[in-house]
Amino acid sequence: MSTYSWDPPGRAATDAAPAAADEPASPLALLNPRRHLAAAIGWSVFAVVTVAGAGAAHWVGRAAEQQVRWGSEQLVLQLANQTRQTLADSLDNRLSIVQATAAQIKAAGDTGAAALRASLASVQSQFPEFAWLGLADAAGIVVAATGGLLEGKDVSGRPWFQAAAAGPWLGDVHRALMLEKQLPMAPDGQPLRFVDAAVPLHDANGRRLVLGSHLAWRWVEDLQAASLRALSSHEQLELMLVAADGAVLTGPLPWQGRMLHAEQDLTEAGRYIVGQARHEPQAGSPGLAWTVVVRQRSDSVLRPARQAQRAAFSTVLGAALLAAGLAIAATLLLTRRLTRLAAHAQAVHDGRADRLRPIGGIDEVARIGATLAAAVSQLQEEKRALQSLNGALDAKVAERTRRVERLALRNKQVAVVRERLRLARDIHDSLANSLLALLNDIRLMRVLRRQGRMDDFDQRLASAESAASRGLGEARAAITQMRHNNVGEAGLAAALKELLVRFSERTGIAHTLDLPPGELPIATATAEVVFRIAEEAIRNVERHACARSLQVTLAPAGGGAVRLTLADDGVGFDTAVGKSGHYGLQGLREQAALVGGDLGVDSRPGAGTRVTLSFPPG
Repeated sequence: MSTYSWDPPGRAATDAAPAAADEPASPLALLNPRRHLAAAIGWSVFAVVTVAGAGAAHWVGRAAEQQVRWGSEQLVLQLANQTRQTLADSLDNRLSIVQATAAQIKAAGDTGAAALRASLASVQSQFPEFAWLGLADAAGIVVAATGGLLEGKDVSGRPWFQAAAAGPWLGDVHRALMLEKQLPMAPDGQPLRFVDAAVPLHDANGRRLVLGSHLAWRWVEDLQAASLRALSSHEQLELMLVAADGAVLTGPLPWQGRMLHAEQDLTEAGRYIVGQARHEPQAGSPGLAWTVVVRQRSDSVLRPARQAQRAAFSTVLGAALLAAGLAIAATLLLTRRLTRLAAHAQAVHDGRADRLRPIGGIDEVARIGATLAAAVSQLQEEKRALQSLNGALDAKVAERTRRVERLALRNKQVAVVRERLRLARDIHDSLANSLLALLNDIRLMRVLRRQGRMDDFDQRLASAESAASRGLGEARAAITQMRHNNVGEAGLAAALKELLVRFSERTGIAHTLDLPPGELPIATATAEVVFRIAEEAIRNVERHACARSLQVTLAPAGGGAVRLTLADDGVGFDTAVGKSGHYGLQGLREQAALVGGDLGVDSRPGAGTRVTLSFPPG
């Protein structure tokens, strides 16, 4: 028998509450929102204020950060435009100086090499950024130059000479080729680089000449450095100069010499704020299509906004803590009567009081206290009534238990008697017949021996031996069937299958067993009785039917019942006459009645026998 127990919901928590209530409350325990309403309200206020304030601070901070970023983007764009304009104006100014020098040479009328060289040297002394100035004739031969450098050399293949034939010209930066070994090296040891400026002219004799100049790249870099120093007096900036083909001419060391493409991320994933300004020369006028890029680290730009955001969050957090503390204090003040009510309820729960003391006032707390007091009084009365009822029920249960035990003992005795009757039937149908045949053979053997009929004596001796062997086999079969009864463990279907297998192995009679797809819900006690009935019926087939086959069917019947059918193709018998002492039909019907079943037998001589048992599964 299985025993189940059930505890009312919340009983475990209620039983553990007194021990917890007796413990002294620590300061940290007062902040537990699950134990104190004031702590719950304080934490709620703190959470609401913190979340709302943090959200507002975050939103304001993001808005301020976006505003600062936008302003910085506009600033670096403006700085890039200023730097671009400064470079363009400086280059245009130097080209204008070259044009004015050409005009002076033409107006002077002195075409001698010394005079021309002196005129060029004067310009170089006033504008030292000109690393070299020279005049070349129509054939490209240098006729005069500063310091006499490249005089007599052919420069007709140089881009500045070829381009200046069409008008004033500015050439992009390039390395020094013909002058690299004739001019001093740059202070930083880097190769010399120039920007070319050239104009065509005709001297006083009408000769066609080209005045070319090389502007030192160091001068361009100094212009950028000066612009950067003026722009970044208090903020660190990076400036890059990019040629028309995307090559980085000047800038931070990691970027120098790199080629930029249209999709190049100059912000480096947002770490920089970037402004770009490209110089687009007008059609037909000299100029360089350079792009000025100004970059500023975003963290330095956004640092004030982020500091303001952190300060706002700290302020909000402090305000939330203050609001939470004030909420806790206000809640403690407002809930002091509710706290007293909880203490009174805990005392009733612990058994230190038998009633709930009322709380003064007319508000909700007073009404709750009055309602609880009435409910506790009613519960106390019901508890006393239940205790009295439980005592009476315990006495009845004890009496019923004794009665059940007596009934169980009686059932056990009935089962023993039933088993004895079954054994008696088995012995009567099998072993008793064999012993009776053996006894008759022994008596006849005595007579035959006295008469000296030894041939008949031997025949009867063999018959007696056969009867003894048959009786021994029947006894062993009965013992085997009793030992192999596993209905309670395997179920009725499996037990029937095993019984029929042993039956066919023992007798050679073929069998078929039809079972339902699933296991039928048959009670164990009922299955035991049904199995015994089937076992007795199969034993009758083995002993008396002379059958060739046996068909057994177990299937559901109408009205929730179960039907077991055993049909053989043996000799059959007349059910109206019967054969008392052989089939034991009365014993089978008695066993069927024990489980509320109905046993039917249908048989005719020479037509086999069908035994049908209908029984309730429970």
